[in-house]
Amino acid sequence: MTFKRLEIGIVLRLFVLLLLLYAAERAFEHSSYGLLTLTGLLLAGGVWELGQHVTRGTRALADFLLAVRYRDFSLHYNEAHPNRALRPLHAAFNELSATYRQLSAEREAQFTYLQTVLQLIDTGIVAYDADGQVESINESFKRTLELPYLKRMTTLQKRLPVLYDAILRLQPGASTIVKLSVGAKTMQLLLSATSFRLQSREFTLVAFKNVSTALEENETEAWQKLLRVMTHEIMNSVAPIASLADSLRRDLTRECEQAPAVQPMLADAVEGISIIQNRSEGLLRFAQVYRDFSTISAPVLATVYVQELFDDLRRLMGPQLAEGGIDLQTLVTPPDLQVQADARLLEQVFINLVLNAAYALRQRLSPRIILRAQNQDSGRVLLEVIDNGTGIPEEVLESIFIPFFTTRSGGTGIGLSLAKQIMHLHGGSIKVHTTLGEGTAFVLEL
Repeated sequence: MTFKRLEIGIVLRLFVLLLLLYAAERAFEHSSYGLLTLTGLLLAGGVWELGQHVTRGTRALADFLLAVRYRDFSLHYNEAHPNRALRPLHAAFNELSATYRQLSAEREAQFTYLQTVLQLIDTGIVAYDADGQVESINESFKRTLELPYLKRMTTLQKRLPVLYDAILRLQPGASTIVKLSVGAKTMQLLLSATSFRLQSREFTLVAFKNVSTALEENETEAWQKLLRVMTHEIMNSVAPIASLADSLRRDLTRECEQAPAVQPMLADAVEGISIIQNRSEGLLRFAQVYRDFSTISAPVLATVYVQELFDDLRRLMGPQLAEGGIDLQTLVTPPDLQVQADARLLEQVFINLVLNAAYALRQRLSPRIILRAQNQDSGRVLLEVIDNGTGIPEEVLESIFIPFFTTRSGGTGIGLSLAKQIMHLHGGSIKVHTTLGEGTAFVLEL
């Protein structure tokens, strides 16, 4: 229809031009120069108007394509144009513009949705190009690494060289675990990478997740399984030895009482059997302790006021600490701070930590232990046991939470392992910060 109207318009205009040419010819024959001038002007105007009529649709199309080039779909074309031939074309332009606006809105909605998802997930994500220019990072990346912004990967090299080197070595499609210290936090990150091409640019996307808690839980579970097997075998093997040694000792003792003449000969045997019995019973007690460690029941959660917990610890351990001249201080902010925990198990954690701190303060002048608790911005509670003792040597720091490991004479190596397991049962964590010669802080988070 549009083309038909265009053709009719052209035909009519050509007919008018022919009439004007005929009039000009007649005026020329009759030497009517005034009329010739008038018809010449009308003829020129007619030619110009014909050109406008023919190119009007082309110009409208050119304007629309220019708007498409610059992605400007806000233009609205008059569908009631005086030129009826342009009305269908304008209607088509408006329909295309509406379609493009709809597609653009859908794409914007999808992008917003994707960005929202990326900001909410607890996996850190960074995308950067071949030149190290960072294209995007999400909130988890900023929060975990304590980096409010990152423009180039070289900045990461300055701030966290261990992580930067691990990312450089990581091949697309591969994964690796890197241990990292960020401020006061120590974590293990599972890194994975992929590469993609976007608008003729090569990008690398690296995702990481803090798997410290999961690895620690698996480690604790492995130790528990090992302990259950070991204690079972030890108790099954040693219990008969202890029972048999006790029977032999009683029989030999009775024989000595009935036959004093053989007493000198049997005395050494009785003493040896007594030693065997005592050591067997000691092994049984040792195995019982570790069996209890491997079978801690789930905590019974209740509201625990931290100040009351600290006051109970002061009453319980105050006399023992006073004998060593240790000053025990408590600081709770706010005073009515509370946590959801099993009071019995949490108290056991603090007893173990305070005893360890007291041991580290044996040779210190003005020994001091501080129990401190405060709220965090995240809503969790931070509990600390701080001492000004000798600190923990770096070579043993990695092993202090391993069952059986101890540097104390007569120690069982179970206290810190037990504390770690109890914190995991509460959904919390325990970390240690130490400076050799200055002191140690055990930090609990619930």
